[in-house]
Amino acid sequence: MLRLAVPNKGALSEAAQNMLKEAGYRPRRDSKELVVVDEANGCELFFLRPRDIAVYVGEGTLDVGITGRDMLVDSGAPVEEIMPLGFGGSTFRLAATAGAMTSVSDLDGRRIATSYAGLLDKYLSDQGVDARVIKLDGAVETAIRLGVADAVADVVETGTTLRNVGLEVFGEPIMRSEAVLIKRQSAPETASAEQLVRRVKGVVHARDFVMMDYDIRAERIEEAIALAPGMEGPTVSPLHREGWVAVRVMVPRKGHQQMMDQLWEIGARAILVTAIYACRL
Repeated sequence: MLRLAVPNKGALSEAAQNMLKEAGYRPRRDSKELVVVDEANGCELFFLRPRDIAVYVGEGTLDVGITGRDMLVDSGAPVEEIMPLGFGGSTFRLAATAGAMTSVSDLDGRRIATSYAGLLDKYLSDQGVDARVIKLDGAVETAIRLGVADAVADVVETGTTLRNVGLEVFGEPIMRSEAVLIKRQSAPETASAEQLVRRVKGVVHARDFVMMDYDIRAERIEEAIALAPGMEGPTVSPLHREGWVAVRVMVPRKGHQQMMDQLWEIGARAILVTAIYACRL
């Protein structure tokens, strides 16, 4: 039976659970349920702290897991990313008192407070910067004001929290993170793990596409197909109305409104767009 680690709380938790539900796995009944046995899919879901998931997977205790790329790298566990999941996006950046620093080289010999010591150590080593990393649990924004550090490294979404305490980001982002599906390095492939990956890929792809239906005169069909070719080509069916055909095609969600405009301009009518919840491509 496949053993899958799922974030039990935090920014990744709800989105991860929704994705697995859309992929056909049994959701937990309430937030206190720590283990869900999904007999129908041959899977056990373990709800754990997101920071611990890479460790469990790396030790081989669990087969696969969902966590953030930043937490994966920070753990130093022997795990690898299977695929990005398209949610939980964030940026890991350096920040200091406004105007105090402008580049990573300014950190040489300084103290940097962070909750992601492993990730920051690796980054500083790669950059050839000799700085002291101060490991803190939780918020690090006040570390400079309290005299614990000269700079901080933290997850930044909008930067509002940092600005509110007089800090500003500097230098290039250390990492752009999002939720990822992970497995232990060199772990053998199993049928249940491959099924999970196929299903999750289907949900991820489905969120990037929509299904479009429209009617058009038969003589304009080649123009329409050139605008919206689909994955393997559209489905074209004759209508009862002579000289017209009905078309169904899978198109990218991004830009689908512009595509509707273009199809309308060449004579397409009754254009409908519907969401896709899962697919296999």
